[in-house]
Amino acid sequence: MQNPQQDPLSLTSRLSWALLSLRVAVFIVMFVWTLDKFVNPAHSMKIFEKFYSIGGVPETAVYVLGAFQLALVLAFVAGFAKRYTYGLVFLLHGASTLSSFQQYFDAFNHLLFFAAWPMWAACFALYLLRDADTKFAMSH
Repeated sequence: MQNPQQDPLSLTSRLSWALLSLRVAVFIVMFVWTLDKFVNPAHSMKIFEKFYSIGGVPETAVYVLGAFQLALVLAFVAGFAKRYTYGLVFLLHGASTLSSFQQYFDAFNHLLFFAAWPMWAACFALYLLRDADTKFAMSH
C-alpha cells in the first residue's frame, strides 16, 4: 500500500470523495426534513411547538420556511457559496440537535435522536474543510 504522505494527489482525491459523501448524506436527511414541511405541515407545526416552544405557527409559514430550506439544501448539495450554505446547515442542524436536549436524558426511549450528533459533526467537518470539498461543487 502506498504511503499517502508520498502521494498528496491521492490524499486530495480521497478527501474530496469523502467530503462529497458527507455532503450528499447530510443533504439526504435535510432534504427529507424539507419535504416533510410540504407533505405534512402539521408535523412541522408540532415540532415547532414541542422542541422550539413556538406555538401557533401557521401552515403558510411552514411552507415559506420549507421553500427557504429547499433553496438552502439545494445550494448546499451543489457546493454553492459554501461559507454561507455549509455554515447555515451547521447552525440549523445544531439548533435542531440542541433543541432536542431533553430527549437525551431518556436515551433508551429516544435512541434515534442520538443520530443527530454524528450528523452535526459531519456538518462541522464540512464547514471546516469546505475549501477542500471540490468534487462536483459549484464553487472551489
